[in-house]
Amino acid sequence: MLNSGLQLYWLKHSQANFFNKIQYSLHFPQYLSYLFTGIPVSDFTSIGCHTSLWNYEQKKYHHWVYKENIHQKLAPIVTTDTSINTKIGEKKITVGVGIHDSSAALLPYLSANQKPFLLLSTGTWSIALNPFSKELLNKKDLKKDCLNYLQIDGQAVRASRLFLGNEYKLQLKLISKYYKIPTTELKKITFNSSLFQQLKKSLKNNFAFESLSLNRKQPTKTNFKIFANYEIAYHQLMIELVNEQIFFAKRAIQSTKIKKIYIDGGFADNDLFIKLLLIHFRTYKIQTTKAPLGSALGAAMVVNNKKIKADFLEKQYAMKNQRI
Repeated sequence: MLNSGLQLYWLKHSQANFFNKIQYSLHFPQYLSYLFTGIPVSDFTSIGCHTSLWNYEQKKYHHWVYKENIHQKLAPIVTTDTSINTKIGEKKITVGVGIHDSSAALLPYLSANQKPFLLLSTGTWSIALNPFSKELLNKKDLKKDCLNYLQIDGQAVRASRLFLGNEYKLQLKLISKYYKIPTTELKKITFNSSLFQQLKKSLKNNFAFESLSLNRKQPTKTNFKIFANYEIAYHQLMIELVNEQIFFAKRAIQSTKIKKIYIDGGFADNDLFIKLLLIHFRTYKIQTTKAPLGSALGAAMVVNNKKIKADFLEKQYAMKNQRI
């Protein structure tokens, strides 16, 4: 029930009395804004957040939204940079209309760049964001967990998501348990070039992933006996995980002429992850950044209509050029 469009559809057909009492249904960011302003609105970024409400080709709600009269329950759409002046007690304040977190995190990168780039935001979910793609999604894309977000002005962002961090955590526990070594020690392992050269000769997948729905051939259970030590096992795990990441990153890039990739989040500090991506994306400039408050910064920039200089990311985001 994460999908807000289907939530309303479900309410209409299973809880009709409750549905009929609704004046406006707001996404959470706009509900928070409403608490301050009393003005109900909808914004592009929340509408575009995997809701199944938006027709990206026609740039309006899908036909089924009108057919079911669900549009009548949705507040008027405004651009995300809209702000509302109000008073809290005797103090005048400016309140934004709310913004989706991924769209907010993307905004500082967009403000600092003129040329196309890919943002790979890593963590429990690894999401590749391409705000420069003009290609519409097809059924094959959707089946591969490729989706669209909306920018603050209603333009599409092509995104591809992978449950990478979750799978990494699950597999790390298994390696830790088998070799009786703390996961903290496993995370300290750095890229070993000779070991990589040895392992890449085999195209076989050795790890049985548990939380990734992939069309890859893999064993039903991981056989750790084939690895001489935990360093080899860890390298093999990262090779297989990064292979999936490459596949999903390419789904976001498609035909866009991108030559720069930003990586932020948990895997930005993972030496093996970065080095393996560098090996594959040899013609790309790869930079890691640290922006734990990136979403909050993006939201503040929207409300204040703040412009940043080209060197902002380098100074404020601990940007680092990655090389092998």
